[in-house]
Order: sequence, then structure tokens, then C-alpha cells
Amino acid sequence: MKYAQFTTEDIDRIIEMAWEDRTTFEAIKFQFGLKEQDVINLMRKQLKPSSFKLWRKRVQGRTTKHEKLRVFEKGRFKCSRQKQITHNKISKRR
Repeated sequence: MKYAQFTTEDIDRIIEMAWEDRTTFEAIKFQFGLKEQDVINLMRKQLKPSSFKLWRKRVQGRTTKHEKLRVFEKGRFKCSRQKQITHNKISKRR
């Protein structure tokens, strides 16, 4: 695939998104139109061989990179002490 349609900033953003654990390949496809294999090819072309190998090792089998494999828990982003926080102040523990 040709990447001439992308600016340097676009390619930098795609690489950044690919490195992020929580950004799925589906999100990259939605924003830039690149399938997972296209992202892999872009990373292979743009990164040093050692960096590409590190990235592939990190991404392979990671469930957070694939939307269908992700499991969301209810209240996932809620702090365990959330009930104690009011008006941006944390209540004192006793």
C-alpha cells in the first residue's frame, strides 16, 4: 500500500496509536482507513528493525489491540475511593 496520501504528522500519529496499548486497530482503521496488515507494513517500513521487532512482540496476542477481544468491566474507570470524593476534594479517612 502506498502511504503518499499521509502527511508526516499522520504517519507519526499512526505510529503513536499503534504503540498505545489501549488504541485498537479498529480505531486506526476508522481514523486513517488502514487495516491491521497495513499498519504492520507501515510500522515495518518506518521503524528500525529492532524497534519493529519490539513492537510486534508487544502487540501480538494483546487483547486490547482488538475491539472484539476486549472485555469491559462495569465501573472499570471508577476509583475504589470514588464514593469519598466530593467537590474535587478527597474526604479524610478516619
